[in-house]
Amino acid sequence: MIPNTVLETLHNSLSGDVLFDNLHKTLYATDASVYRKIPLAVAFPKDENDIKTLIAFATKNNITLIPRTAGTSLAGQCVGDGIVVDVSKHFTNILSFDEQAKTITLQPGIVRDSLNDFLKPYGLFFGPNTSTSNRCMIGGMVGNNSSGSTSIKYGVTRDKVLQIDAILSDGSTAIFKKISSQEFINKKREHSLEGKIYTTIFDELSSVENQQEIKNEFPKPEIHRRNTGYAVDEFLKSDLFGGSESTINVAKFLSGSEGTLAFSTAITLQLDNLPPTESIMVCTHFTSINESLKATLIAMNHNLYNCELMDKTILDCTKNNRELAKNRFFLQGDPEAVLMLEVSANTLPEAEVLADALIEDLTKNNFGYHHPKVYGADIAKVHYLRKAGLGALGNMVGDLKAVACIEDTAVALEDLPNYIEEFTKIMTKYQQDAVYYAHAGAGELHLRPILNLKKQEDVVLFRKITTETAQLVKKYKGSFSGEHGDGIVRAEFIPLMIGEQNYQLLRRIKKAFDPKNVFNQGKITDAFSMDKNLRYEVDRIEPEIKTIQDFSDSEGILKLAEKCNGSGDCRKPVEAGGTMCPSYRATKNEKDTTRARANTLREFLTNSEEANKFNHQELKEVFDLCLSCKACASECPSNVDIATMKAEFLYQYQETNGYSFRNKMFANNAKYNKLGSKLPKITNFFTNSIVAKKVLGVAVERSVPKLANQTLESWMRKHQPKKSKKIVYLFKDEFTNYYDSEIGKDAVFLLEKLGYEVKNIFHYESGRSHISKGFLKEAKEICNKNITVFKDIITDKTPLIGIEPSAILTFRDEYIRLADDKTSAEKIAKNVFTFEEFLAKEIEKENIDISLFTSAKKDIKIHGHCHQKALSGTHSSFQVLNIPKNYSVTILNTGCCGMAGSFGYEKEHYKVSMQVGEDTLFPKVRNTPKETEIAAAGTSCRHQIFDGTKRIAKHPITILKEALKK
Repeated sequence: MIPNTVLETLHNSLSGDVLFDNLHKTLYATDASVYRKIPLAVAFPKDENDIKTLIAFATKNNITLIPRTAGTSLAGQCVGDGIVVDVSKHFTNILSFDEQAKTITLQPGIVRDSLNDFLKPYGLFFGPNTSTSNRCMIGGMVGNNSSGSTSIKYGVTRDKVLQIDAILSDGSTAIFKKISSQEFINKKREHSLEGKIYTTIFDELSSVENQQEIKNEFPKPEIHRRNTGYAVDEFLKSDLFGGSESTINVAKFLSGSEGTLAFSTAITLQLDNLPPTESIMVCTHFTSINESLKATLIAMNHNLYNCELMDKTILDCTKNNRELAKNRFFLQGDPEAVLMLEVSANTLPEAEVLADALIEDLTKNNFGYHHPKVYGADIAKVHYLRKAGLGALGNMVGDLKAVACIEDTAVALEDLPNYIEEFTKIMTKYQQDAVYYAHAGAGELHLRPILNLKKQEDVVLFRKITTETAQLVKKYKGSFSGEHGDGIVRAEFIPLMIGEQNYQLLRRIKKAFDPKNVFNQGKITDAFSMDKNLRYEVDRIEPEIKTIQDFSDSEGILKLAEKCNGSGDCRKPVEAGGTMCPSYRATKNEKDTTRARANTLREFLTNSEEANKFNHQELKEVFDLCLSCKACASECPSNVDIATMKAEFLYQYQETNGYSFRNKMFANNAKYNKLGSKLPKITNFFTNSIVAKKVLGVAVERSVPKLANQTLESWMRKHQPKKSKKIVYLFKDEFTNYYDSEIGKDAVFLLEKLGYEVKNIFHYESGRSHISKGFLKEAKEICNKNITVFKDIITDKTPLIGIEPSAILTFRDEYIRLADDKTSAEKIAKNVFTFEEFLAKEIEKENIDISLFTSAKKDIKIHGHCHQKALSGTHSSFQVLNIPKNYSVTILNTGCCGMAGSFGYEKEHYKVSMQVGEDTLFPKVRNTPKETEIAAAGTSCRHQIFDGTKRIAKHPITILKEALKK
């Protein structure tokens, strides 16, 4: 074991960082696979010299370096007990771009979709397109030889790699690119590690016996998704080794080598012209998997750009995800399988001809029962539904999960139906209902058995099913790894797949590149065991975790955390859209992802020996920058609701360690505002003073919200309501009541003008501040009191309407977990609406007289509150602001504003808060003309917009009230 003092010395010798605390080692112990290995340390190199230093350190201390970018590997490539080298933070630059040659050179930490955003104005793109394309990085794609949904048209990553600049295992540098056969011979003469590598390749591949053995044992040549072992078959194209090509490129051999041979620092790629502008996707529905696979043979005759499969299991997983459910619009009935068949042309009429011909051919051959055509932006929604399939599999409640082990098999297209038929027999033998999805047109399906790897009997099945599937793939001369790589899960099967003689050849080549096994030990050659070092201890006694919130919908908080499968959707950058995860977007640190929080919570709840398993500083650190935005509750395909788990953590941690003065002040904000509102001017002067801010730990740069001169509650007690048969109850939340009472008055005025009677009854605050600060006992008490107040009066005829999204939506979210009377809580929740939701429903019922509103023109831009986006949606805001017929309304594609209640006021969080705002919101507001109205329903959002841009945003209620004819 290397002492921490030695690691500290290593850290000090780097421009970047080496971290070896428990938290970071925990974060990097897993990727998106089923494996877990605690690394020695995690390094974040800033330059090539840092990497050379790490290589020298690893060589001297006989340890391994595990290269990592986004950490979305499914086979365990990024898991190891050496030093994980994360290049995703600093190696993120485009080094050169040649528009004419259609080539680009970049560092390995560039996100695939971000690269294509850069290339789009030039009419170019990088073709390989994985399901993780909005966060996976080019280095990882090269390491795995990734392909994705576009491979039938644009090939795999290996096809696009022109050059790799690498650091070798002795610290020397090498540039691998296309060279002539003579140049290859000349390279052999160099007295260097690079020269030795070329000599070994030449000596090994010159053997006619070795050449024949590769031809005999490697997958069929027509299978372009081939990633089993090292791509020594690539060399057979060269005239040096029996082929016809007079050039050779070792960079293509390195593609798919999983970082086991050299450390890539720059990659040059060949680009393609953008696809034709007009596409139509035919989403053919089938009554069986087998029928869909046979139909694939017909469909692939139609020059498709995509031919993807989703089965019923995947589709069912998307039903209960708030975001994914919106993308199921094309489905009819309950199909066993859907083929996504995309045709493209330069004009829409041409694309229609292609789509119609495809449908006619399928119909003529009696394939499919429904053939809907999807157009334009809706195609991306269908693609997203398929891409999210992997993460959605993690949404299965309980310990049974769809396990990645045989999910990457590829066979020749004509073999696919027979292969699947035999595969299904294996699954039936083991009483398995496997999951079928992905790249049917390429002969590859991501097949997954459903297993509980916490149980020894299923770990045994894990090996048996993998072994028998490997044997079946070998029978069809297919590839056991089409695009996900060998990693840990498949590497020990390489001798079976390519023969022992070829396997020994791979070992010798690995030895030539990396004689001291510095690079990613245990992958491809001399592999780790596929059924050891699993994420969960087998046959463990399940920890009993008592919580104040009800997590029974996930069978407990631990299993909610375990739903995170590491797919890394929370690492998607700002340009990918959405909100998740604002803290990661601001810091670019893995520690600040949704995945990191779920993994750390899982680790300590499982392995802690503390009486209170939540009582760990590492948990406090990893949750610190969580803004509780709830984006993960909807955008994470597995619905890993970190905000809810953070509230529980804060409660449990503070029960042992105490509640700070500042947290008490923020949590009990409504109580203190009640006192302050008696003398609002004096209170406002004091709370905005530097002294008060310093005492409370508030950033001095912040403007503190000012109490209104009159509370909404006080005004409503004096207000004479207008009687009507249409009755609503208004929830006077604590933010509107004390700060934004004018908005509350506008709401009453507007509702009455529209013909509603607004009932005012006494109720309690929402408890939002208590929840966000972990004061869950108090929040539970408030929740129960409010349930008692409303349970007998809130119905579909008399709904409860709220103004502040974060407050009113607690009835639909946290109250369900906190309430003692859960039945009443769920009944109330069905009839609780944001103001905009209520009006949108009334518009649909034609209950709103639009003649009451102005015909003047106005441009409005909407920024949605995070809780609104996660739990409700912003479309209702769009609908209601379009009531005035000449209003032009746009929903801004903005993420989190960064304020997040008290978060943005806290001095230690101020900079991150403002950076989150700068990521999307502030620039878009600044670029909006001054005469354009900014609409924001959240009080925190409005304050953040003002602090960040000096623009005043209005609640949609106020905008509508002002739009009423005088």
